[in-house]
Amino acid sequence: MDFEAFRGELVAYCYRMLGSFHEAEDLVQETMLRAWKARDRYDPARASVRTWLYRIATNVCLTALEGRSRRPLPSGLGAPGEDPGTPLTPATDIPWLQPFPDARYDMEARADMRLALVVALQHLPARQRAVLVLREVLQFSAAEVADQLDTTVPAVNSTLQRARAALTDVGDSDAITEPDDPEAREVIDRYLRAFEAADVPALVRLLAHEVVLEMPPVPLWFRGTEHYGAFMRRVFELRGTDWALTRLSANGQPALAAYATGPEGYRWLHSVQVFTVTGGRVAGNVVFTDPQVLEAFGLPRQISSDRSRAQR
Repeated sequence: MDFEAFRGELVAYCYRMLGSFHEAEDLVQETMLRAWKARDRYDPARASVRTWLYRIATNVCLTALEGRSRRPLPSGLGAPGEDPGTPLTPATDIPWLQPFPDARYDMEARADMRLALVVALQHLPARQRAVLVLREVLQFSAAEVADQLDTTVPAVNSTLQRARAALTDVGDSDAITEPDDPEAREVIDRYLRAFEAADVPALVRLLAHEVVLEMPPVPLWFRGTEHYGAFMRRVFELRGTDWALTRLSANGQPALAAYATGPEGYRWLHSVQVFTVTGGRVAGNVVFTDPQVLEAFGLPRQISSDRSRAQR
C-alpha cells in the first residue's frame, strides 16, 4: 500500500489539529508507522486507504492533545500594547502557534490553513476540532467520521453544530487574498521595497487603519497604524536599516523572510512574516522569530551582504 501519497495532506490535517508544524510531522510519522504495522488488518471493504489513515491520524492527534493547552498568538492572550518601547522578552513557557511553510508540501487548496482559522480551531475541544476539519474541510461523510471516531452519526452531527457555532466570529476568510493574487502581490512587493528602504511612512501607507502586529514568542502585540509605525522605527534604530527580504508563502498567505545585517559581512535570518491582506491593505502581520520555526522553512541562515538583496 502506498502511504506516502497521503503524507502532505495528513501533515496539514495534524497541523490544523495541533497548531504546530513540527508536531504535525512527528504525528504523521507515527501514523505511518502504526499503519505499516497494522497493514495486514486493513479491510478494503470497510474503508479506503485514505479514510483508514485518517482514522489512525485522528486517534494519534487526540491522544497527543490530551491535557494540552491551546496554542495561541499574542493577540489571544490580552489587550494590545501601548508602548512600542516595551522590552521584547520572549515567553518560552507558552506553546505558541506555528506557521505552516507552504513550500514543504504540494497541496491544492490552503484557504482552510489561514492563521486566523487555525487559531480559532485551538479554542475548540479536541473532538470538536476533529469533526469540524474532517467534515467541513476534508469533506468526509458523517458516517465516515463516526467510524473514525468510534461514535454515531447523530453524535457527529451534534458535535459539528457546536463547533460551527463556536467559530461564528472567525470572520470572512474569503476576504483574505491569496499570495499569487495580483493585488496582494503588489501590496507585498511595495511593503518589501519600503522595508528594505527603511521607509516607515511608506510602510504605514500600506496598512489598514486597525492593522495588527504580533511577534511570537514575544507576548506583545500592537493595533493601529500609529503603533505599527512607531514599532518599525524602533526596529530600524535597534537593528539598522540594511535589510534584505525574500517572498514566501505560509498558511496560504503571503509571507516574507527578513534578513538583518550581522557581524562579519553577513545578513542573518531574522524572521518570517506572515501577512493578512484585505482590501488592498495589510490588515495583519505575524512576525515569527523562533529559530525552530524558521528552520521549518528551509531557508539559508545567512546570506552574503555583497548580495544587494535576498534571492526573490
